[in-house]
Amino acid sequence: MTAHHLQGSLFDQADELSLGPLDGIRRTELGSGAWLDVLPGWLRGSDTLFEHLAAQVPWRAERRTMYDHVVEVPRLLSFYGVDDPLPHPVLTEARDALGAHYAGELREPFTTAGLCYYRDGRDSVAWHGDRIGRGAREDTMVAILSVGAPRDLLLRPLGGGGGTVRRPLGHGDLVVMGGSCQRTWEHAIPKSTRATGPRISIQFRPHGVR
Repeated sequence: MTAHHLQGSLFDQADELSLGPLDGIRRTELGSGAWLDVLPGWLRGSDTLFEHLAAQVPWRAERRTMYDHVVEVPRLLSFYGVDDPLPHPVLTEARDALGAHYAGELREPFTTAGLCYYRDGRDSVAWHGDRIGRGAREDTMVAILSVGAPRDLLLRPLGGGGGTVRRPLGHGDLVVMGGSCQRTWEHAIPKSTRATGPRISIQFRPHGVR
């Protein structure tokens, strides 16, 4: 796998990895029962975590059939199931902290972690909702921790209409999509023509949501 150089953040020079408090998180009501929580810079030392994950995670490239053609998925992937140890202790700490913070709303723990490696601006993910499993019919949450260079997360109402919400995410930022967000909205990481460094996202989900 080709190495992709990360330009470190000038605002996060910590070598020690540490999570900040979650009480600074800010919620945006999106409508139709969907909401978005954002906390910039939740993880200090995030560039250190990026380098560890880029080197140590067993990344895989996938191919999928689209419109009768087999195409390369434009990002690298790795998945950690319910009983799989996560690739760094701070991710276990993050998952547990999120589970405790959202216990009253979610009423179940975050149990899985899906990792995506966007190597440069050509890597992306198309518009979608996490509707494999219970997310298709139940309110749920997906919490995403981003490390590496910022990339824009876009959200829009399912079926069109209304404006697009844009949030740049990277360098330890946290975003949580909750309520009906996976059913009534969709999200994407678009390709970028700008010179863009690599980014890794870690998506924490409850059991049975993909």
